[in-house]
Amino acid sequence: MKWITGSAWTALFNLALAVPCWAQQGSTHTGRAWTASLINESTAIPYTRFFTTPVHPGVQVGTEFPLRQGRLSRFYATAHAGYVYHNYLFQGVYLGSDLAYEHRLDNGFCFGALLGASYLHTFATTVEWRFENGHYVQKGDTGNARVMPSLTLETGYYLGHDPQRPKLFVRYQSWAEYPYSPGFIPVLTHISLHIGARVVLGRAKAGPEPTPAP
Repeated sequence: MKWITGSAWTALFNLALAVPCWAQQGSTHTGRAWTASLINESTAIPYTRFFTTPVHPGVQVGTEFPLRQGRLSRFYATAHAGYVYHNYLFQGVYLGSDLAYEHRLDNGFCFGALLGASYLHTFATTVEWRFENGHYVQKGDTGNARVMPSLTLETGYYLGHDPQRPKLFVRYQSWAEYPYSPGFIPVLTHISLHIGARVVLGRAKAGPEPTPAP
């Protein structure tokens, strides 16, 4: 695609890989945290609508890489993959990463935000035709490459006081699809409502022995 150079796609892909790898290098934390969510997607101006109809379904799965952990707060990175289906418009698969912050209350409720970037590849959901040699022929569909920047707000609840316990969450994700239709609609905005869960799998790894105080 001439609107985004190959080097730009390479830089975006390397960034998506580098963030979780960098986070993992500094981690002596716990078992791996995994997330899964069901999605309702809509083409809308962010923060003007919450739940939209008709429902355009999707699913996302991901994992987390801790960066810094406090008693009630944490910074972390994510890697995720997802699929979304918007009837009569597009279906798409995406792969990306987020930098995220979460603050947890003593009663188990938590609030957070995630800033991310993804590679999105979309396909038409209807048959497309083109006029050729005096008649219409069906077009092939190899899809379209997009950049997908996003900002997500989250509220959730841990099923216990330990942050390693399962968490239920709701996420309101605002994101953009670029380039959409150069020369006509360069950027198309979306919102996605996620309802999902986070679980930690695996045993904790023992960290290095603390250095004795002099």
